[in-house]
Amino acid sequence: MLNEPTLEKLKALKLGAMASAWLDQQRDPAAMGLGFDERLAMLVDAEWLFRENKRFARNLSEAKLRLPQACIEDIDYPARRELDRALMRQLASCLWVVQHLIILITGQAGTGKTYLSNALGHQACRKGYRVLYRRAPRLLEELRLAHADGSYARLLGRLARVDVLIIDDWGLAPLDERERHDLLEVLDDRHGLRSTVVTSQFAPNRWHGLIGEPTVADAICERLLHGSIRIGLKGPSRRKPEDDDEEAAR
Repeated sequence: MLNEPTLEKLKALKLGAMASAWLDQQRDPAAMGLGFDERLAMLVDAEWLFRENKRFARNLSEAKLRLPQACIEDIDYPARRELDRALMRQLASCLWVVQHLIILITGQAGTGKTYLSNALGHQACRKGYRVLYRRAPRLLEELRLAHADGSYARLLGRLARVDVLIIDDWGLAPLDERERHDLLEVLDDRHGLRSTVVTSQFAPNRWHGLIGEPTVADAICERLLHGSIRIGLKGPSRRKPEDDDEEAAR
């Protein structure tokens, strides 16, 4: 029997899932009754599925989503929310990631902005894209610390490389001069090259004033607003009194 040498070679080639599926076939009379092409296809499918699941798990872990369980399928569509179901089906394809588009999600606190942004991030991870989630205050703090310890250029490079950057809770506090320029650097590196998702309690027509300095505000708003996909969530807060986050605000 040549089973043992074949198994060792499959493992040496890092085809462990295929090796396990092959052993399962040996124990399954129904599988052994199939033709060679069918059995080979089943082995290839087993290895492919294992690697896809492993890549998804790694992408999801690295994304650091606030709500990693958020997914497109669980989003609610009550009429008063005014969330377009057809648009969400379109976004689920992740063509917007391929096209390097920006998605802007606005609405009052508790309307589900974080959940929706994380569901889009989760879907992008499923499709094999690299995602990173940050609340805007935390992102700006990381950039400030990077200036201090000399890792600023490295951090900018990391932020520029992820396929989808989610910036949550944008506009909660006024920006100082350094924060304005840091945000512009991040957006400029990604403009037309990567996708960004931004959530805010404020409508885009108020963002210029929130940024402060007119010249930098013009540059930031141009990169965020031009050609972006805008989703405005309506209705009352969907949080229950005991909720600490937007998990219930699907």
